[in-house]
Amino acid sequence: MVRTFGKTKLSPLLTGISLLFAILLAIVFIIVASARWGWHPFFCLLLATLGLGLGIGLPPTGVLDRIREGFGGLLASVGLLIVLGSIIGVALERSGAAHRIADLLLGSGSRPGLRLATLGAVVSVPVFCDSGYIILAGLLPALAARSGKPVAVLALSLAGGLYLTHTLMPPTPGPLAAAANLGADGALGTIMLLAAIVCLPTLLVIWQGAARLGATVEAVPPVSEREAPSDRLPSASASLLPLLLPVLLIALGSLLRMVTDGDYPLLFFLFDPTVALLLGCGLALRLPHTDRRLDWIADALSLAGPILIITGLGGAFGAVLKASTLATDIASWMEGEAVSGSALLLLGFGIAALLKTAQGSSTGALVIASSVLFPLLPLAGFANDLELALMTLAIGAGAMTVSHANDSYFWVVTRFAGIEVGDAYRSYTVLTGVMGVTSFLTVLVVYWVSTLL
Repeated sequence: MVRTFGKTKLSPLLTGISLLFAILLAIVFIIVASARWGWHPFFCLLLATLGLGLGIGLPPTGVLDRIREGFGGLLASVGLLIVLGSIIGVALERSGAAHRIADLLLGSGSRPGLRLATLGAVVSVPVFCDSGYIILAGLLPALAARSGKPVAVLALSLAGGLYLTHTLMPPTPGPLAAAANLGADGALGTIMLLAAIVCLPTLLVIWQGAARLGATVEAVPPVSEREAPSDRLPSASASLLPLLLPVLLIALGSLLRMVTDGDYPLLFFLFDPTVALLLGCGLALRLPHTDRRLDWIADALSLAGPILIITGLGGAFGAVLKASTLATDIASWMEGEAVSGSALLLLGFGIAALLKTAQGSSTGALVIASSVLFPLLPLAGFANDLELALMTLAIGAGAMTVSHANDSYFWVVTRFAGIEVGDAYRSYTVLTGVMGVTSFLTVLVVYWVSTLL
């Protein structure tokens, strides 16, 4: 088998089983270097990508061209979305809008665990789950006293809700990057709609799982240093609008593409995710505040920078994989037989779960697993928006399975909830495993239903 790169014909050094072994070796290197040796993910991904590119037979300059192409291509798709989403998240945090949303969703009603899980799922769409937990953990002691529920039950509910949409719902960077790697960046509205469907049963599992797992766990949260005065918080409508407007516009854009083949340039411009988030960003920056808006933007850019770099390198890794013979090798082994959609979804879930459990980063697991899965999509005939969205969510479900000591969010939860590490392993870690399996099973059910329609 001969491949071409530019005008030069190349005979790949590695194909078949040797190629699979090289890919596995690259993934193992990323895991070991980041988790065991403590290397920064930037160097882990860059060195693994270089090594794999040289191993599959690309000339040295060809490897660099692929890295540049993949890095720039993925950032072109999702870079602005990550930056704008980060600005919205920082604005909601600094203005106190996140607290207002918490008051709105929690109220004084029943089922505080379910309300906290729902609150976490809503807040974590624009705000990274680590930041969201730090912001909202100060509510736990007062809510526990008001409801009579153990603090640990409420802490696990909040942690689970935040973690859920962190791995499933755009515009969080991980799902965005996975969608772009799979060629589904034009189907963000579909992904968001299906993610909401997948989240519903998982929220119920978080609620009941937290109630059972947290019942025997002691949690002593540290005393909050400051609490935003309620009379200085933005109104409920002003707090929610930066979240709801982009979601509504993106969903309308997906609906418009589904129901018409017409050319509506102004509408498609308005419903584009970048424009939708830019409008949400403008609303977020107009929230009442006492800090300088320039400080919000600077902090958001510093938060988005590392995510952009890792996301881009994940795209470079995927570009090198696409230059390999992986897809054609697997197709030849199967002698032209198609892979079932369920099997491919299971493979995506399994690879992401392995990566997440081994190296700790949900975003890293989403980026790498989606890069590995992209060449295999034709084997199951996955091409339309629905199928690509479900694959993105299957990988996202794997990327939440499971959180333990190599995950920074694990330490945020244990520190701000006041839960001992051993107790966190038998409660929070178990909960994330159940969440991932539940989310994946829901994805499978949605896929099976879609095949019958």
